[in-house]
Amino acid sequence: MQTIVTADQMAKMDTSSINDYHIPGIVLMENAGRGVFSLVRDYLTPGYDPVWIYCGVGNNGGDGFVVARHLINAGYQVRVFVLGDRNKIKGDALTNLEIIEKMGQAIDFIKDLPKTDVHPPQLIVDAMLGTGVKGALRGLYEKAAEQINDFEVPVIAVDIPTGVNADTGQVEGTAVRATATATMALKKRGLLFSPGREHAGDVEIIDIGMPQELVSKMSSHVFEPGLDEIRLLLPLRQSDVHKNRVGTVAVIAGSQGLTGAAMLSSMSALRSGAGLVYLCVPASLNAVFESKLTEVVTWPFDDADSGYLHIDHLEPILNHVQQQTAIALGPGLGQHARTGELVYQLLNQLDLPMVLDADGLNLSAQNLDPMINYRGEMIITPHPGEMGRLLGKSPKEVLDMRFELPELAQKWNKVIVLKGGPTLVALPSGELYINPTGNAGLATGGSGDVLTGILAGLLAQGLSASDAAVAGVFLHGLAADIAVEEKSMYALIASDVMEALPAAFYEVME
Repeated sequence: MQTIVTADQMAKMDTSSINDYHIPGIVLMENAGRGVFSLVRDYLTPGYDPVWIYCGVGNNGGDGFVVARHLINAGYQVRVFVLGDRNKIKGDALTNLEIIEKMGQAIDFIKDLPKTDVHPPQLIVDAMLGTGVKGALRGLYEKAAEQINDFEVPVIAVDIPTGVNADTGQVEGTAVRATATATMALKKRGLLFSPGREHAGDVEIIDIGMPQELVSKMSSHVFEPGLDEIRLLLPLRQSDVHKNRVGTVAVIAGSQGLTGAAMLSSMSALRSGAGLVYLCVPASLNAVFESKLTEVVTWPFDDADSGYLHIDHLEPILNHVQQQTAIALGPGLGQHARTGELVYQLLNQLDLPMVLDADGLNLSAQNLDPMINYRGEMIITPHPGEMGRLLGKSPKEVLDMRFELPELAQKWNKVIVLKGGPTLVALPSGELYINPTGNAGLATGGSGDVLTGILAGLLAQGLSASDAAVAGVFLHGLAADIAVEEKSMYALIASDVMEALPAAFYEVME
């Protein structure tokens, strides 16, 4: 499990390492630069064109000087460009600058950009600005970032690409587009959110020797789960298990024109390990469902050919679903007023673990109380538009408050899955998980319905709402990553993601 930090948190850890643990700052800088060198070397061809290192006058530049020394010792040609006056370089950065100067390395303190028509580089190291810098690049730094981006060579960023906000991932104007980023000790938030994550490329964490005790003491509650953590969350099956013992799901979904959502959710619940899945549907559409679904049991309710479920179906639905172990409510349900009455009463009277999605959320936006007061464990799965309707905010305002989601999850006592790139999971216990899997191919109709089914299937097998959300979101994205290799991001559809779920489970359980 990776702990994700802000720039300020990282700075405090650096200070504590030096002041409280008496680790000299120059040791941390040496470890940082050597780690960057190891990554850089993976991209290099010995004896080929030189490596260009663009350095600022702060500690990020100091890391760049260390990289230069190791490259020189390894036999590579190096050009070092410093964006600023020598007299502005202080402390450990100055010490490392003096070392490479004494080794005979020429340093270009530039007032203008280096010429690009002589001995072009085979690789560029961006060691200009670190995580503490915010706002748009200006002057020489802006021009340097533009020049770096114009080269068609690998670019390795030190800690974070210059111009990317380390806390938000935002770019105001120009920022370096890196092939890979060597980030120190822990990932920064801005490396995980667009456009920062696109500018960062592949992210590698560099161990700089910071005490692990510092991480455990830190107040960050933001994490990125990995395969090992997800593996531990998934349920194990005994050899004598049968379908009724691995959980049953009731899916309340579907209406005229929106039958696909109900099918995707119910089948995905099965694909995620539920023993039985029952789909509550309007009777007038039952033939459609039965012609498409062979493993899902349909429960049709007389709708007088209206094509939607409504309040008159409350008692028969309650009689059917109360014996199940989990519920998915909302995909393709429609937003008829009488359907809303049904949703509110189901929320008032049920207490089973539930996933509330799609039209279940849209209808709840008109009356939040039944959702907030739901007595059982609940996962809600809005995209920013749906979350905005619940809160009376715009999608942009929702994204701006994404690190406040745990507070809302605590207030509502609900697990909040905010779908997007990346998807976030906010827990009532106060943690926020940034999901590392998934791709832009998920921007297709029905992908959220697949996620709803996965979550319901995991709930049915006994996972808590928190564990089901973290694991289910990870598996959903991993299935998309597997499917996109064959289908491409452009051609990916929701059923491709569902069909890749077995491979995703295999990868997690290996």
